Amino acid sequence: MGKAVQVRLGEYRPATLFDLNNIECDRGDFVVLEVDRGSEYGLVITDVKSTCKGKIENTKGRILRKATEGDLKQIDNNSSKAKEALSACVRKVTDRKLDMQIVKAEYTFDSSKIIFFFTADGRVDFRNLVKDLARIFRVRIELKQIGVRDKAKIVSGYGVCGRELCCSSYMKGFHPLSIKMAKEQGLPLNPSRISGVCGRIKCCMAYEFNVYKEFSKSLPRVGEKITWTEGKGRVIEVNILKRLVSAEMAEGHIVKKEFEMNA
Repeated sequence: MGKAVQVRLGEYRPATLFDLNNIECDRGDFVVLEVDRGSEYGLVITDVKSTCKGKIENTKGRILRKATEGDLKQIDNNSSKAKEALSACVRKVTDRKLDMQIVKAEYTFDSSKIIFFFTADGRVDFRNLVKDLARIFRVRIELKQIGVRDKAKIVSGYGVCGRELCCSSYMKGFHPLSIKMAKEQGLPLNPSRISGVCGRIKCCMAYEFNVYKEFSKSLPRVGEKITWTEGKGRVIEVNILKRLVSAEMAEGHIVKKEFEMNA
């Protein structure tokens, strides 16, 4: 019998399962972790008390201890060193004229490795860059290519709603998105209206997609020809939530009709 909790590794890496190892900690605590090639730190993001007990599978390591005051100072120190490493990496990328954008740098807890996160339009041969950085810092170097949605999650910011980006505030991972979600909700297919700061479709498009899909089942579509008691016409507007359909009739006047929900 054991107990596993989800921990977000480092500052920018995904959450994964770690063996709690009978360590006393709570959600929101920083912990020091034992991983394959050294020690790491992470943030506990699940409620420890409500975590199910049972056979532990697919864990990435175990929790060694709740972070001490000394551990937290080391984390802060690593964060400061990472900023210097980021500047050095950007300079080397510029010198070698590589088509890539360095987003963030992060030291592992034991300072045995630096991870550089970057975006690029395609594949980049960064082998010589890795050699340059290894000579400067004398530690293992990892360059990790990320997408624009991952970049937004790391950099953070605020959406048009005025709130912190969903991806950087609480989302553990990304869900599939498609233009169909905007169409189903009757939203204008204008990129500036349905795209987030990352340039991709807003994550919130998926939140109410299933509700809109269910509500619109018995409603006519915009452009569809209809025959009502008022005559024949063409649908020009559909308000899915209010279940209100507007149609332009043959005589040119507009008729609005409210549809009841199917039982």
